[in-house]
Amino acid sequence: MDTTDTADERLRRWRLVLGADSAEGTGRALTGGDAAMDEALTALYEGGKKPRGRGRAERSGGLGASAPSVVRWLGDIRTYFPASVVQVMQRDAIDRLGLSALLLEPEMLEAVEPDVHLVGTLLSLGRAMPETTKETARAVVRKVVDDLERRLATRTRATLTGALDRSARVGRPRHRDIDWDRTIRANLKHYVPLPGREDAGTVIPERLIGYGRTDRSVKKDVVLCVDQSGSMAPSVVHASVFGAVLASTRTLSTRFVVFDTAVVDLTDQLDDPVDVLFGTRLGGGTDINRALAYCQSKITRPADTVVVLISDLHEGGIRDEMIGRVRAMKASGVQFVTLLALSDEGEPSYDREHAAAFGALGAPAFACTPDLFPEVMAAAIEKRPLPIPGIAR
Repeated sequence: MDTTDTADERLRRWRLVLGADSAEGTGRALTGGDAAMDEALTALYEGGKKPRGRGRAERSGGLGASAPSVVRWLGDIRTYFPASVVQVMQRDAIDRLGLSALLLEPEMLEAVEPDVHLVGTLLSLGRAMPETTKETARAVVRKVVDDLERRLATRTRATLTGALDRSARVGRPRHRDIDWDRTIRANLKHYVPLPGREDAGTVIPERLIGYGRTDRSVKKDVVLCVDQSGSMAPSVVHASVFGAVLASTRTLSTRFVVFDTAVVDLTDQLDDPVDVLFGTRLGGGTDINRALAYCQSKITRPADTVVVLISDLHEGGIRDEMIGRVRAMKASGVQFVTLLALSDEGEPSYDREHAAAFGALGAPAFACTPDLFPEVMAAAIEKRPLPIPGIAR
């Protein structure tokens, strides 16, 4: 191994990590692609400081306030960094440098790397978005939604179909409805040899399993009740995709409700999650009690209903009534699931007191990743314990 090369590579990496002002300390100058990469990082994280090395002077003072300079910068970071890093840098640029307004310009939207967070930002700008930008914005949102559907839809449908089939099996079937194959398999431990016959015996069926009647009626009602306050943006995006998948499952009847201080029922738009997303209004206050009151009024078959509340539980409405509605729904037979977030972001900020109160009612609150959501829904449909990664306390 060439130790000189190894030491130089370490210095190169430290130089890129520490930034332009570290050149004298590391003794390592940057050239070529490294210099351009360093300039892109400097423009975002050291705006106002002139980078050393050979970069283009027009970007040494930050990204600037014009769309062309930002578009050039976006092109640079897509050249030098992988997509996952590009998405992080885009989010940092929007947050640190206040570039949200530039997302209202079509050329800017065409240059960005679409992701869930960008969709959330676009939706929060929805009312300010000019007509010339809306079609480009829809195309960006469509790309993210299509990618999510490709990743999540097949597994979700398969998981839910299995759960629905299992929950529809009849426990005390009439003779013509007995599923003999499953019944025999379930009772093999009750095999009894016939007297005097070593090669024959009988299975005494202590439990009969019947065929499900999934073709005769809708088996489960699902209500997705989604908090659209600004902090819940990634959850809203994922919930809209799952809402469309659930709505396409024949043996489910799905309702999709979003809320802040008002409640909006978007069920009639579930055939297209992009329409659902543009029907939301990210930001504003939170009135969970009002949203639950609306959902409660739509429940006609409590024992066959799953309500999924997706919220950080920072309630701005009447706390005691909110908790009372959860208690009443649970008592009527509703399967109530509380998701503090539906995203890959890790543990969210949430109201711990309200989460504990929900948990005491048998509706534990926990954060859920999109990959876990199908299993959570399957468990709720089958009325078995939820696969909780970490119960909120």
